[in-house]
Amino acid sequence: NDFVREGIIEYLDVNEENSAEIAVSEADLAGPRKAEYTHMEIDPLTILGVCAGLIPYPHHNQSPRNTYQCAMGKQAMGYVAQNQASRIDTILYVLIYPHMPMVKTRTIDLVGFKSLPAGHNATVAVMSYSGYDIEDALIMNRASLDRGFGRCIVLKKFSIALKKFPNSTSERAMPPPAPMAPGRGDVRGRGRGRDGRGAGRSAHTYKFKSIEEDGICAVGERLQNGDMLVHKCTPTNTREDIPAGQDPDDLPDSSYHPTPLIYKGPNGHNDTYVDRVMLSGNKNDRHLIKIRVRSTRRPELGDKFSSRHGQKGVVGRIVPQEDLPFSDWGICPDVIMNPHGFPSRMTVGKMIELLAGKAGVLEGHLGDGTAFAGDSVASCSQKLIKHGFSYLGKDYLTSGITGEPLVSYIFMGPIYYQKLKHMVMDKMHARARGPRQVLTRQPTEGRSREGGLRLGEMERDCLIGYGASMLLNERLMTSSDGFKVYVCSQCGLIGHPAWCQHCRTKDHLRSLEIPYACKLLFQELQSMNIVPRLQLEEV
Repeated sequence: NDFVREGIIEYLDVNEENSAEIAVSEADLAGPRKAEYTHMEIDPLTILGVCAGLIPYPHHNQSPRNTYQCAMGKQAMGYVAQNQASRIDTILYVLIYPHMPMVKTRTIDLVGFKSLPAGHNATVAVMSYSGYDIEDALIMNRASLDRGFGRCIVLKKFSIALKKFPNSTSERAMPPPAPMAPGRGDVRGRGRGRDGRGAGRSAHTYKFKSIEEDGICAVGERLQNGDMLVHKCTPTNTREDIPAGQDPDDLPDSSYHPTPLIYKGPNGHNDTYVDRVMLSGNKNDRHLIKIRVRSTRRPELGDKFSSRHGQKGVVGRIVPQEDLPFSDWGICPDVIMNPHGFPSRMTVGKMIELLAGKAGVLEGHLGDGTAFAGDSVASCSQKLIKHGFSYLGKDYLTSGITGEPLVSYIFMGPIYYQKLKHMVMDKMHARARGPRQVLTRQPTEGRSREGGLRLGEMERDCLIGYGASMLLNERLMTSSDGFKVYVCSQCGLIGHPAWCQHCRTKDHLRSLEIPYACKLLFQELQSMNIVPRLQLEEV
């Protein structure tokens, strides 16, 4: 405050910056243009914000790469807060056992990133391996994944409100109904049950397997897609007044119909559990039930990772450790990265981070990669020589497959890698048969609605150019919304199967298959007094 009062420190807004000449460091003030400067930055790193300040050696990277990292750093998994175990967020990604980065910056110290880290220190070998690492894909060590590298917990919230209605009735969570009599709804004798515990378990019992006596699922219960979380029931009468002398909260069970909350998650992923249940309320609803479910995921093919230099990529292959190369020290890489990711991206900061991290591991301290400062390449290389490593950071590796030395030295060392929230389990989608829209009778759209993949106009034109007429008919008609109609060859209007309403005869009706959307368009045009007519020809 004294410095501000005496004018030594002056705060400038955006408009004042346009008319000020600001020096970055004291070296600028010693140069020939020293008379032109009006101000000097308190520290060069203050030019950068928090996201950019977390990048080590950003002044050695191409600027778009730093911009990409500023966006991806917000998608990285890690610890979000000290109270994350008590929170029930819509969705929360938590990295298991995150590491403090081996190469830090002063911004990392200032913002407390060490307390809430978001990544793992991976031993990275820069080399081509097996061809599954082209186009930025990464080769992962299966043993590292088994030990917990990149493993995360996904916490999702499911909530439901028990509403009150104008006639004083309200929704309620009800206990599971009594089991049905033997022989009704029983799947006995039909092979193994859905949960794999053998025959003899009724569909009724399975439906309510996770529901307790309060109508809510039990904490710790294992969930599968389609399981019930809350057995909510809604009164059948929500508008008319309740007869006098009857308590609205004491209606018989027959006065309610079930409207349950169903768990919807990834198909084929059975490692999901009820983590927490919270009951609360608000001024409008009687109760608000929040359920947090927990699923543990390990990295798989297609999961997205990135370093702190905008170098993103997906897992291309997971290789057993015995097939990976190893150094004379017995060190095996966790990640193998293709060297073709460097020349066009020009992320030299990533190379220096590897050198500084390797030197820091050997010296027993963290490297410093602060912008416009930090450890120099020469000092890091001298530390490597001191401990018997190559000045360039390269190692002599032996092939795990053949047992022979590799023909070239490999640049290998620790780099901080972030696991991003984009996981293949949340995006993978395929459909053979599924729901259709009510209006157009075409397949629905989107993964959440089990939709189909659209064959668009450009794809259609490619098939036309190729001459694949049978495939065109199958994709655009049979597998979409093919519909059999009867058309009068005399008036050209769509009629009934045995009668033309316009000509008052059935003699000229012909059947043909057209898309249902086309038939719908004709009828909508007719509703606006525009009459499209079909001209039929024999083929």
